[in-house]
Amino acid sequence: MRPSTSPGTVLLAFTLLCALLGLGCPLSCEVCKGPGPSCSGRMKTCEAGKDACVVLVGESSTKGHQSVNTYKNCMKFRDCHSGFVSTTMGPKDYMVTNTHCCQSDGCNRVSVSPPLNNRTENGLLCPACIAPFQETCPGTQAARCVGQETHCIYFAGNVQAGIFNTKFATRGCATASACHTSAGAEVPSASYLYFLRRVDCLPAPQPPGRAE
Repeated sequence: MRPSTSPGTVLLAFTLLCALLGLGCPLSCEVCKGPGPSCSGRMKTCEAGKDACVVLVGESSTKGHQSVNTYKNCMKFRDCHSGFVSTTMGPKDYMVTNTHCCQSDGCNRVSVSPPLNNRTENGLLCPACIAPFQETCPGTQAARCVGQETHCIYFAGNVQAGIFNTKFATRGCATASACHTSAGAEVPSASYLYFLRRVDCLPAPQPPGRAE
């Protein structure tokens, strides 16, 4: 009887062969998306230009409807930033994520902890709006920043959910970590994929009478 060979053994052998021959073989990552703080799926060979694996757990609220989801896939390492991000567009509209980026085959098969969601207001305010199907939004409302959110953001571009792809624009509060994102980036959340054309991120103005 011939001994069985596991997919992991084949992948390891292929990776070693690539390294020895200097072939520059593409990265392979686990791919899945689903509800809850973890998911598992098949291994996928990343397309050209995608040189990182990502695992992301996010909690979001849209008009008060809360959900926790997990996302794993390939992405560009320059667009991938490990750590915690929190954004707030209104009292019932926010998103917090915890992300891990890595650059070895199957490295995103690990789990990451769900993000800590501190909703305590910190006294800062930012212009806020959510405008699906639009390229701009005025920010005539104000979002009350919470937790570690110390910056005001303005993101615009396209958002994709499955085969559905549409324009969007949004403003609100964010942690300083959101400022790592740049125009032209392809950025996942736990539920959607964002293609950003505009990224503005500035420190939130201090309220009157508050020390810098």
